[in-house]
Amino acid sequence: MSETTFASLGVPSTLLAPLTRMGIESPFPIQVDTLPDTLAGRDVLGRGKTGSGKTLAFCLPMVARLSGELAGGKRRPGRPLGLVLAPTRELATQITAVMAPLAHAVNLSVTTIFGGVSQNRQVQALRDGVDIVVATPGRLEDLKGQGLLHLDAIEITVLDEADHMADLGFLPVVTKILDATPQGGQRLLFSATLDNGVNKLVKRFLQNEVLHAVDEAHSPVAKMTHHVFETADADSKKELIHTLASGTGRRILFTRTKHHAKKLARALSQAGIPAVDLHGNLSQPARDRNLAAFSEGRVKVLVATDVAARGVHVDNVDLVIHVDPPMEHKAYLHRSGRTARAGAEGDVITLCLPNQRDDLAKLLRKADIAVSPQRVSAQSSEVTALVGEKAAYVKPAPPAAPTRGGGVSQGRNAQRKRTQRGNRAGSSDVRASAPRTTREGKPVRDRSGRPGQAKRRDYQPAR
Repeated sequence: MSETTFASLGVPSTLLAPLTRMGIESPFPIQVDTLPDTLAGRDVLGRGKTGSGKTLAFCLPMVARLSGELAGGKRRPGRPLGLVLAPTRELATQITAVMAPLAHAVNLSVTTIFGGVSQNRQVQALRDGVDIVVATPGRLEDLKGQGLLHLDAIEITVLDEADHMADLGFLPVVTKILDATPQGGQRLLFSATLDNGVNKLVKRFLQNEVLHAVDEAHSPVAKMTHHVFETADADSKKELIHTLASGTGRRILFTRTKHHAKKLARALSQAGIPAVDLHGNLSQPARDRNLAAFSEGRVKVLVATDVAARGVHVDNVDLVIHVDPPMEHKAYLHRSGRTARAGAEGDVITLCLPNQRDDLAKLLRKADIAVSPQRVSAQSSEVTALVGEKAAYVKPAPPAAPTRGGGVSQGRNAQRKRTQRGNRAGSSDVRASAPRTTREGKPVRDRSGRPGQAKRRDYQPAR
C-alpha cells in the first residue's frame, strides 16, 4: 500500500512547495481523514486532542478553495472571503503563522484581529482589502459593530477550539458572528469535546456535516508520558522545580495564578535559568516578545498560566510541568497538550504535596490518565532521567534602570521639567516687574484703586 501524501489527498500543487519549506512532509491522521471532504466543500466537524494537526487540516482547504474557481470576485475593502475564529490572541497569531506562507503562495492576504492592542493596524488592513481574517470573537464583533468589517462575502468559516470558546463564554458572540455569514458558505468546526453548547453550534450552523475523529491509538498525542511527583513540603518542591527547569530542552511550567508565574520566572532567571512568563497581566507586546523568545529558542523555560494552555503551539517541548495542579481535568489535558506535538514524544509532570493527593487522583481519573504517584526529591533518579543534560549557568541580567529616584530617563525628564518650571517662573518675574494693563493700555487697579497685578484669569493676551 502506497504512503498517503498531501498530493494524493487533493492538495493543489501550488501548496506543496510551501509545505516542504515549512518542513511538513506527510499528513497526520486528522488531515488524512478531513482533507478529501474539506477540499470538496463539505461542512466538517473535526474532533481531536490538541497537537493532532488540526490547524493545517483547515488552513489547507481554506487557502486552496479561496484561490480556486469558487473564490468570490475581486478583493473588496472590509469584506474578507475566509474567517477563522479562535479563542485566544496567542492561538490566532499562531494560526496566522501557519496560514500566511500557504496564502502567500497563491497571492492571498491574511490578517490577524484581536483585542488588547490598538485597532488601527487591523482597520487599515481591512480598508486595504484582505482575503482571510483570523480573529478572536470580541474584537471581530467590535469592528463589525463599527461598520469596519462586513461578513456577507464570507465563503468559508472555521471555528477552532470551539470548546474553549464555550469555556470562555464566547458562544453568544460566536452565534451572532455566524448568523452574519452567508448560509450557503462552508463551515468547519474543530473541537476536542462537544459539551457546553458546542453541539448546539453544530446543529444550527453545520449542514450535512461529516464527522471525523482522530484515532487516539495513532494520534501523536499518544506519545505523551505522564508522571506524578510528590514532595514532602514546599521547600523540597521549590528545589525540585529548579532542577526540572535546568535541562537543555524546552519546557513549560504551568502555575495557577499570574502572580506566581511572574514570581517563578524571575526566581529561575535569578538562579541562572533564563525564563519568561506568559499570563493575562502582560501587555500584548510583552506577551509577543516572551513567546517569541521561547519559540525561537533564546529562552528554554516558559512559565505560564492557563491563558497559554491552548495558545502556545511550539514544537519540541520536552517537558510540561504542572507546578500547581489545575482546577479541572480539561485544563490538565490542554496544558499537557503543549508537548508531544507534531509526532514528537514528550513528558508531563504534575507536582503534588501530600495534602493535594486525593484531589489530584480525582482529576486524573476524569482525564482518563492512569499514573501512580512517586515520592521524589530533586536528586531522585526518576527526576534526573527526565532532566537530562543540564544547561550552563547564565548570569542574570542586571535589573532595569529605575524609573523613579535617579534613573537616566527619569533624570532627563526631571531636568526638562525643572527647566520648564524655571522658564515659567522667569516669565512670571518679568511680568511682576511692571503693572498689568488692559487691552486699551490703562493700568489694572486693585480693590484699593492703586495700580496692581492682575491675576492670569483676569487677563488673557489677544490671540
